[in-house]
Amino acid sequence: MEQRVLLCDTTLRDGEQAPGVAFSLPEKEKIARALTEAGIDELEVGVPAMGKAETRIISKLVALHLPVRLTTWNRAVLSDLQASYRTGVEGVGISIPTSDQQIKHKLKKDRAWVLEQMGFCIHNAKKEVGYLILGLEDASRADPAFLLEILVEAQKLGVDRVRFADTLGILDPLKVFFSLQEFAKISRIPLELHAHNDFGMATANSIAAVQAGFQAVSVTVGGLGERAGNAPLEEVAVALKYCLNQSVRFDLNRLNSICSMVSLATDRLIPRAKPIIGEDIFTHTSSIHIDGIQKDFSNYQTFPPESVGRQHSTSFGKYSGLKTILRLLKSKGLNFDQEAINKLSITILHQTQQLKKPLNEEDVMRIVGNGC
Repeated sequence: MEQRVLLCDTTLRDGEQAPGVAFSLPEKEKIARALTEAGIDELEVGVPAMGKAETRIISKLVALHLPVRLTTWNRAVLSDLQASYRTGVEGVGISIPTSDQQIKHKLKKDRAWVLEQMGFCIHNAKKEVGYLILGLEDASRADPAFLLEILVEAQKLGVDRVRFADTLGILDPLKVFFSLQEFAKISRIPLELHAHNDFGMATANSIAAVQAGFQAVSVTVGGLGERAGNAPLEEVAVALKYCLNQSVRFDLNRLNSICSMVSLATDRLIPRAKPIIGEDIFTHTSSIHIDGIQKDFSNYQTFPPESVGRQHSTSFGKYSGLKTILRLLKSKGLNFDQEAINKLSITILHQTQQLKKPLNEEDVMRIVGNGC
């Protein structure tokens, strides 16, 4: 039986590292409840080491007793972990730099120190929490031999999951697949990819990791996160179901409402062409496309819009054509001669050029009502 891929949401941690983003407690509670009700597998809810205010918020989220695992992000530092224990979370993530660049030039340490500190923190955490994630920061720039050494040691120490982080978003799908499948083959514990989107490949890299044998992926609502963000929940979830035919527990019908909620909380507009949730994703303007979906939706349909709470729509612009306009008029019980239709077509073109956006059916009927 095929194992379901875990969707591990970090909107309330990595998402909050996006410039200018800071959720209030009510916003965090609302987002956490919505994601849980939709079927998310895990919520990473913050960084307790940031201070008492952060610890208090995380403790309040824990007190909600949501039916989902809550975890926190921590450096491989005992004081970080102790702050996490005080919140009552079920699981903790321990992050260790794994590239020589970060080990030498950020920590001013060596590989032996990383392994020693990792072991010390894991032993401590195993006494306090029920679930432990080992995060490999900057794994995409690390020596594969050292990553393998860490993975073997993590298995011995009883880590529950290992997270490979493409911290700088430098990977591509082929590299993900061919470089990570060997780790998946030998690992006795689930592996997770934490993909950043600096080159616009976070979704593709997450899917490639699943194809390579990874059993979990990090996601954020709308792709929110540091710099260019993380792998978007909505894109990864839909791609798992419709590209890989994977079983997805998350209710895809809730994606639009959740993304809208986070958009409002962050004061960040959703781009019109944003995959899955953008306003224009299921809107057809070209007369060729409109004619095609009139005959059979599958002619120009990647997946059913109803599966994500949307529906097909048409708009009118430069490439709509007279046939599309005539179809709309007939559906409204109107009969225009060719001259009137030509005039209407020219008016539609002029308005779309002036407004810099397509017109919907209501806009066209308003033009008709004004005598073209």
